[in-house]
Amino acid sequence: MPRMKQKIFKGKKKLITIPVAGMLALTFLPISIGLLLGWTVRKRVKNKKLKLGALGVITFFTLIFGSIWVFAMASPTPPKQEIENQQTNEATQTPEAKKDEENSVSTTSRQKAKVTKIIDGDTIELEGGQRLRYIGMDTPEKGDCYSTESTKRNKELVEGKTVELEKDVSETDRYGRLLRYVYVGDDFINEILVKEGFASVYTYPPDVKYNERLLEAQKEARDQGKRLWSKCNSQESLGTQPTSKATTKTESPSASNGSCKYSCSSPDRDCSDFSTHSQAQAFFNCCGFSASNDPMRLDKATGKGNGLACESLP
Repeated sequence: MPRMKQKIFKGKKKLITIPVAGMLALTFLPISIGLLLGWTVRKRVKNKKLKLGALGVITFFTLIFGSIWVFAMASPTPPKQEIENQQTNEATQTPEAKKDEENSVSTTSRQKAKVTKIIDGDTIELEGGQRLRYIGMDTPEKGDCYSTESTKRNKELVEGKTVELEKDVSETDRYGRLLRYVYVGDDFINEILVKEGFASVYTYPPDVKYNERLLEAQKEARDQGKRLWSKCNSQESLGTQPTSKATTKTESPSASNGSCKYSCSSPDRDCSDFSTHSQAQAFFNCCGFSASNDPMRLDKATGKGNGLACESLP
């Protein structure tokens, strides 16, 4: 060892070997410490059993801390500036950029299907006969203000096209209709119908993923008086209230002339169109339905008619 020291650290070589040895020692500090302790024990401890035990303990801890040290050196934390830049980018990200990021994430979970039939402004039929109800929005029922225009616009957007479907929480409603957000390419159909004034927001928990986004679209349409917001006389005729809670039809049971104000011939009304039992019952009574005459199955949704509509609602 003394001769090797003389060769390695002698003359001009020491200008290179000493810094290199120091860098290696710092880079692998726990291993260097372990080797130093092992060399000390080997030279100073005379008891053979004690020496072997001490060397075993030193080797064990050297391997553990050496592995941790090497792993930490190989996976350094990002520089402070990089972290600050990332936080700044997130803080200054525009709503449009966040929306694009949101869309790119949801795209991975979408399924494709072909639209074969338009039922009305918020309900379509897919290839194979499965019906689908748009989530988060509602269009006027057949015979109500702007129902024809909403249905026509829905046809223009999706009829005969292959669409992408995104699920929220619920798979179907109680009548077996799929509940989905619908896309044609990058066009979010639910939002387009609301934004253009053909539909109003209809929130029904737990499917509320895009509720705030749809409410923003509705505010724009309402503020600009687009279509049903200017053509229809009141919010009551639009079918829903734009709130973040579950909303529903709010028309009065009867018109001022004593006749029923509701459209009683539409096959699309169901209990999900009402927020309370009393509202469903008002519609049920207004249309002259009964336990034996219940074409929309508001009373028989649970399989047994008793003259009470949508009893499961509060």
